[in-house]
Amino acid sequence: MPFELFVALRFLREGRAQTVLILAGASVGVAVIVFLSALIDGLQVSLVSRTLGSQPHIIVRAPDEAARTLTRSSSDLVQVVRPAQRLRSVDQWQQVRTLLERTPGVEAVSPVVSGPGFAARGTASRSVAIRGVEPEAFSRVIDVPSRLVAGRWRLLGAEAVIGQELAKDLGLSVGDRVRLSTAEGRVDTFLITGIFDLGNKDVNERWVLVPLRSAQTLLELLGGVSALELRVTDLFGADELAGELRRRTGLVAESWMTLNAQLLTALRSQSSSRYMIQFFVIVAVALGIASVLVVSVVQKSREIGILKAMGTPTGKVMRVFLIQGAVVGVVGSVVGSGMGAGLALFFTSMMRNADGSPLFPITLEPRLFLTAAGVALVTGLVAAVVPARRAAWLDPAVVIRNG
Repeated sequence: MPFELFVALRFLREGRAQTVLILAGASVGVAVIVFLSALIDGLQVSLVSRTLGSQPHIIVRAPDEAARTLTRSSSDLVQVVRPAQRLRSVDQWQQVRTLLERTPGVEAVSPVVSGPGFAARGTASRSVAIRGVEPEAFSRVIDVPSRLVAGRWRLLGAEAVIGQELAKDLGLSVGDRVRLSTAEGRVDTFLITGIFDLGNKDVNERWVLVPLRSAQTLLELLGGVSALELRVTDLFGADELAGELRRRTGLVAESWMTLNAQLLTALRSQSSSRYMIQFFVIVAVALGIASVLVVSVVQKSREIGILKAMGTPTGKVMRVFLIQGAVVGVVGSVVGSGMGAGLALFFTSMMRNADGSPLFPITLEPRLFLTAAGVALVTGLVAAVVPARRAAWLDPAVVIRNG
């Protein structure tokens, strides 16, 4: 065993009460970091999954029609007129779809025809959003099949899948028929094959999913699509990827981060709060370790003086206390990680939704424990620097004479 390690462990063993205190402080600090990180990460995952459960990560669509400038002949007044935005198709959308599918970071692409309409059954009528989709492609972007509460995920011919709120409003169930109409006067009847719940009341009240070709006919967009909806690999890199797609296609590409700016602000605020809390926990732990080691230097000054009088180099004396800080950090990280993980699992078991699922899907990843261990080790070493320097510069003649 190296000399410095032997002496460091000897000092820690002799001052059991002090050692227990600094180990407890380091362990509690690591436990707080692990628990808060797991809790806030789980909260963010829950918020994002609920928000993005009913929308794509990126929407690629045709640009809006440009405003026109009109000049009155009888005056010099210039008037800018913004035209009414009609439903437009993405130009050469098949080629654009191929380009998007080959773009790194894009997991799935779904062509969509979307437009306003009315759903009616008998005398009851509701304003809806008619969305024509390809079932397989759309389910890879928005997982509707796993959110079905009745029926099955099938869109063939004149079939439709609707939200559960719309089904309640119109008194519809699987096997019933609903009449869809548009402002232009086109009408078609569809058979309900499934009812979904995407966790968003507005979506559940308005979405009517029909086959792509049926929507193209109903919305008078034959052969075209109004948007291409994407699912990406890196959720928080969607905005950057959307910018790249805008440059490559010349189309409008909007990410979920742009469409949900308030949610993104809330997530960043949560992350900032977590880092601030962790910073103060680290400072408190470092001060605790440093203060106890400084007291240890005072108590062990005679032994340190004897070691230096026997020829122990200054560097070895410093390393004794640095090793003490490292040992405290390592042991504190192991014990604290276990405490934090246990606390997180206990919290998850206590906080559950009505259906029994966890309120916050806490995931204890190895990265979290490695980060906590690294922070604890660095904190222990930094906290030991001042005591180590003080011990290294003690005058052996003075401390031995004074006892």
